[in-house]
Amino acid sequence: MSNMAVLEGVLERITYANEENGYTVARVDTGRSGDLLTVVGSLLGAQPGESLRMEGRWASHSQYGKQFVVENYTTVLPATIQGIRRYLGSGLIKGIGPVMADRITTHFGLDTLDVIEQDPKRLIEVPGLGPKRTRRIADAWEEQKAIKEVMIFLQSVGVSTSIAVRIYKKYEDASISVVKNQPYRLAADVWGIGFLTADKIAQAVGIPHDSPERVRAGLQYALSQSSDQGHCYLPEERLIADGVKLLQVDTGLVIDCLAELAADPEGVVREKVPAADGGDPVTAVYLVPFHRAELSLAGQVRRLLGTPDDRMPAFQDVDWGKALGWLAARTGTTLAPEQEAAVRLALTRKVAVLTGGPGCGKSFTVRSIVELARAKKAKVVLAAPTGRAAKRLAELTGAEASTVHRLLELKPGGDAAYDKDRPLDADLVVVDEASMLDLLLANKLVKAVAPGAHLLMVGDVDQLPSVGAGEVLRDLLAEGGPVPAVRLTRIFRQAQQSGVVTNAHRINSGLPPVTQGLDDFFLFVEDETEDAGKLAVDVAARRLPAKFGLDPRRDIQVLTPMHRGPAGAGHLNGLLQQVITPGRPEVPEKRFGGRVFRVGDKVTQIRNNYEKGENGVFNGTVGVVTSLDADEQRLTVRTDEDEEIGYDFDELDELAHAYALTIHRSQGSEYPAVVVPVTNSAWMMLQRNLLYTAVTRAKRLVVLVGSRKAIGQAVRTVSAGRRCTALDFRLRGGRSEDFAQK
Repeated sequence: MSNMAVLEGVLERITYANEENGYTVARVDTGRSGDLLTVVGSLLGAQPGESLRMEGRWASHSQYGKQFVVENYTTVLPATIQGIRRYLGSGLIKGIGPVMADRITTHFGLDTLDVIEQDPKRLIEVPGLGPKRTRRIADAWEEQKAIKEVMIFLQSVGVSTSIAVRIYKKYEDASISVVKNQPYRLAADVWGIGFLTADKIAQAVGIPHDSPERVRAGLQYALSQSSDQGHCYLPEERLIADGVKLLQVDTGLVIDCLAELAADPEGVVREKVPAADGGDPVTAVYLVPFHRAELSLAGQVRRLLGTPDDRMPAFQDVDWGKALGWLAARTGTTLAPEQEAAVRLALTRKVAVLTGGPGCGKSFTVRSIVELARAKKAKVVLAAPTGRAAKRLAELTGAEASTVHRLLELKPGGDAAYDKDRPLDADLVVVDEASMLDLLLANKLVKAVAPGAHLLMVGDVDQLPSVGAGEVLRDLLAEGGPVPAVRLTRIFRQAQQSGVVTNAHRINSGLPPVTQGLDDFFLFVEDETEDAGKLAVDVAARRLPAKFGLDPRRDIQVLTPMHRGPAGAGHLNGLLQQVITPGRPEVPEKRFGGRVFRVGDKVTQIRNNYEKGENGVFNGTVGVVTSLDADEQRLTVRTDEDEEIGYDFDELDELAHAYALTIHRSQGSEYPAVVVPVTNSAWMMLQRNLLYTAVTRAKRLVVLVGSRKAIGQAVRTVSAGRRCTALDFRLRGGRSEDFAQK
């Protein structure tokens, strides 16, 4: 440590910051030569305008020249009026921007920081500062000090700024104590901290590698990771193997700790179920919420099917010839036989499923069901998992439709206002885009359907399954199950003229799409991944708007198989933002980690947050940044549901740009035009249902960009392996005791 150099200076700006590991490149003013100096290293929590005392070493970079490599730093309060003004006006303290900082320092001079620290009530002496704002500034100053303390403690273990803020908001004064003594709690309690980060912290505070607490937390993390990949459970053998690999400990210790978790009512549940691939029964290990939801959902569906009550009794003995004749006269269209069967099913059976691909008349069938139900004065409630899908359902039926979350009035914490004890006042509940319903949301929804009411699930089972755990629609359609269903297969004549529709069905049948001679389906061949990514950006941002008069932000969506790589959503978002919402002096912006947010940016929520908005904001919600306030450190997003949602700057890791989305994230949405890079670098991801889902998101136009070889791979590859779910088994009335003799 003796050869460490010390550098003091004011942090002028951060040019790059990696939120994952805290590595930062910044420019500081040392006050000597007038030139700014480059410093690199971990500057977690440091804000522009702060005076820093940095320890580290000098180095020379071949491209950037002399720089200072920071090992650690402390904040030093600025000693000059100019420094104080810059410090206060940097956005560090909520409620003080450059103008107010100028007023405060003009009034108090060099005593400014002492006044805020020791006697903040005196701030009321400053013109324009009332008691309310004064109190807010004092509170923000105290919070900032406390967060700094936590940050300095966490600096050595490489926790990012935003996560340190979250830790503080969760535990406040107990933050350091929790981090030191119960670091694995962080993984369960704080969004953005997974087991791996908690494990790194635990190592740094001296928790042993083979601690049972560590192993139990690691096993729960492995199950949680598997639920992110869609599984409701993991077979016990696979979980043990995953645990050994993740934790690098003995198998015996993992087995013992798994037994401890199974004995804990809030730990895990072990139960024998049929294997997902139809082989011998397996011992399934569930996280408790998924086990409860699976049992509950199966029980609720069977309850609805078995209830003798009927809230639409008129359809049990209706004259169907007369009813369908009235409908045809009203709509001007006669239903095809399979559509007719679906209409009868939905109106006479308590739970039913309607599935089928594009152009097969699902939408018109739903409209017909709603028309007939309303003609008999039934109360019809319409819902879909996303705002866009709900809007489309409303346009189609001429009736109000909402998201499932709004329908159930989810409250902070995720509990619903409507449930088994307070069911929805509806005779018929129609849920569109049901392939997107994950196990937890489907359970909440079905619980809220009143006994005797009818539930119709509508969706395309050949699309990708839900982002969350489960394969609810597929399980409801499983052979031998109790839920009646109709699959529409006939493509209507007007739909046959659409290249988008015909190619979607070709892909779904294992045939390559036709990419020549169509005016709504194109292929731009580009074998190199990086060039394909750039070409996709050019097509989306320039060529399509110029040729078809489309708005690149509102009408065109780039959909990609992967998040990473030169043709992945992360990289393409940066390129698309440069073209569609470039930086301009008059447009406010906020740099957060490696991203920049600007007014006009298209963004998406990347986690469920039940605390925001009227009924929560959910993973996949898309919107546009409408305002950005540097003084209040807050930006506002108007979502697809026309709701204004505020985000503090320290919450921006909940948002990602949405000019390009992964195909998984696009489920349930429709766009006038989609541009899809299909490249060899995404080889492991290329599957038929992935490409099919991407193509079926387009209403009018599809452009594929990439290699014919990659498209061929996607068309040929049928999704490998089912998700681990036992819902179909439970729907058939199966119980774990059924395997006791086997």
